[in-house]
Amino acid sequence: MSFQLVIAEKPSVARSIAAVIGADEKQNGYWQGSGYLVSWCIGHLVSFAEAGQYDEKYCKWRYEDLPILPQPWQFIVPDEKKQQFEVLRALLNRPDVDSVTAATDAGREGELIFRFVYQIAGCTKPVKRLWISSMEDAAIREGFANLRPDSDYDALYQSALCRAKADWLVGINATRLFSVLYHKTLTVGRVQTPTLKMLVDRDAKILRFQKEKYYTVGIHSGSLKADSGRIADAETANSLKEKCTGANAVCTSIRREKKAEQPPKLYDLTTLQREANLLFGFTAKQTLDYAQQLYEKKLLTYPRTDSQYLTEDMGRTVQHLVSDLLRLLPIAQGLALTPDAGRVLNSKKVSDHHAILPTAEFVKQGFTGLAESECKLMNLVCSKLLCAVAAPHEYETVTAVFSCAGNEFTAKGKTVLVPGWKEIDQRFHSTLKTDGDEETEALNTLPELAEGQSYSVVSDISEHFTSPPKAYTEDTLLSAMERAGVEDMPEDKVNCSAGAREGGLGQAERKGLGTPATRAAILEKLVQMGFVQRKGKQLVPTKDGINLAVVLPESLTSPVLTAEWENRLTEIAKGNADADEFMAEIEAQVRQLVKTYSCISADKQNLFQSERVIIGKCPRCSENVYEGKKNFYCGNRSCQFVMWKNDRFFEQRKKAFTPKIAAALLKNGKAKVKGLYSEKTGKTYDATVLLADTGGKYVNYRVERKE
Repeated sequence: MSFQLVIAEKPSVARSIAAVIGADEKQNGYWQGSGYLVSWCIGHLVSFAEAGQYDEKYCKWRYEDLPILPQPWQFIVPDEKKQQFEVLRALLNRPDVDSVTAATDAGREGELIFRFVYQIAGCTKPVKRLWISSMEDAAIREGFANLRPDSDYDALYQSALCRAKADWLVGINATRLFSVLYHKTLTVGRVQTPTLKMLVDRDAKILRFQKEKYYTVGIHSGSLKADSGRIADAETANSLKEKCTGANAVCTSIRREKKAEQPPKLYDLTTLQREANLLFGFTAKQTLDYAQQLYEKKLLTYPRTDSQYLTEDMGRTVQHLVSDLLRLLPIAQGLALTPDAGRVLNSKKVSDHHAILPTAEFVKQGFTGLAESECKLMNLVCSKLLCAVAAPHEYETVTAVFSCAGNEFTAKGKTVLVPGWKEIDQRFHSTLKTDGDEETEALNTLPELAEGQSYSVVSDISEHFTSPPKAYTEDTLLSAMERAGVEDMPEDKVNCSAGAREGGLGQAERKGLGTPATRAAILEKLVQMGFVQRKGKQLVPTKDGINLAVVLPESLTSPVLTAEWENRLTEIAKGNADADEFMAEIEAQVRQLVKTYSCISADKQNLFQSERVIIGKCPRCSENVYEGKKNFYCGNRSCQFVMWKNDRFFEQRKKAFTPKIAAALLKNGKAKVKGLYSEKTGKTYDATVLLADTGGKYVNYRVERKE
């Protein structure tokens, strides 16, 4: 009997696939049954080797060893993943396995994960590709009925390979180069560093901002209120107020306009992350993690998508989904909705995966058994679908201009004609306990007005201040990353389809920093490395982050240049650009970088040194004593005074030598210390510890008395 081997990306996905295709016998590292073997990777089972594997000299970071340009590239299987890799290697090379199905996530990274395992295992058997957007049973069955040759995805693999190689080359070489120059580990990345630069630039604008005061004069008559334009000085504003008080204002013009606000698009990953951050405070990573969990539970379609549309054959699916959601969702009770599915259908704007949708399985299960965070995300996706197929929001605006005391005043009003999709949106928002970040739309209905009509008015003055630019939140930063480089795109390409395989670059996001699937990890890494910190919802660069962005060259920090690289990768995936040419340019950039930055000035070498914390005064020379990583040391280089944090005195007594203890010893020559351990009794005790400095190489301590 021969078998078809199916390789998924995760154990949970493998389990779901196995259940659908009848592989119900659990084995060691795989499932078996009905002519199938179903196994799994654990994320990236195989990755590029570290630099030290190419040559032992690369284990140390030295300028003279740069640039590091592997030829050929070598691979490694992490120790913790070797067991599962060996399972896959054995299965791939089993004589009774005659074909392989790649069932890793249907995207760039998923393709890379499978190809690396397949190649390193030395397999040459024919491969088909499972490409699905939902983990529902029906979607899996349909996917297996429509397997495609994996060769159809060679261009996608080349794009993924270029991305991985480029990130390795830039990351390894730039990180080592600037770390050696500045004597501090400075992690540099092809995408993360330009993202950091965007944060730093915004922070600089906020710091440079000079608040300016201005005034407006308002005139009132009953419920009517009209305002002047901006007035720079108080004297002019007061003069106008005096002139208007008790005067008549004449309506000189009335302009009425009927307008329609079209329903929003469905969610791609980035817009879902943005709104989840705005409404719930979720980080981009949290949103992706929750969405992935829901996908694996078969309740949500594939989340790592860059499309906000559905294919044109999904019209009936949408109708059924909407009908079911109207019965399921509390916010839809009593809602009169005639869905227009055509608004969300456009096959030309769907590339690998359609927009994010709830599944038929979710309709059956509802919110039962879901965590609060998952419920929030499902409600968000469901309400967005209802909004997207609803009628436009129609309203009338009224702009009335008045003349008073030789000055113009304007009153604006708005009347809703057809609530449309905004009724659903408002119902959804009314269920939320938000931080009040969103501005609620004020409806101002003007009284009946007529041109030439005169009004007796009173007046007042309002004082205002110009506002600084706002710090980035994950919502606004994701938007900025998505749109990086848009200004430099030809207009015809900005307006073309987001995911079209033909006819241009695609929508603005195709020129952005990173991809919907990678942006969350980039933000998290910047925080973990200490270059960015979260202050509430705000993302703010740290001192090291600012310094790093300043010292790096434009080729590494420019969002536009890096967005251009990302666009090239997209073109490679479409088969419209050459992978070898892209890699040659990356290698040339790395060589030039190393050549240009061979040394830096002495004053810049201390740029990333931590600010020294003063603990006290040296008992020998009276200079400042500072805290280091391993000790408390005198700032006078000729003085040898140092107190080691791992001093035997404190280690024997199982007590951490804290800055507080050190400060007391320096100030008073003694310190009260609680919880010292006695080796004799096995108990703890409190005592006064004396600083017994004899002026030699080592500082001694002794217990004066037990408390």
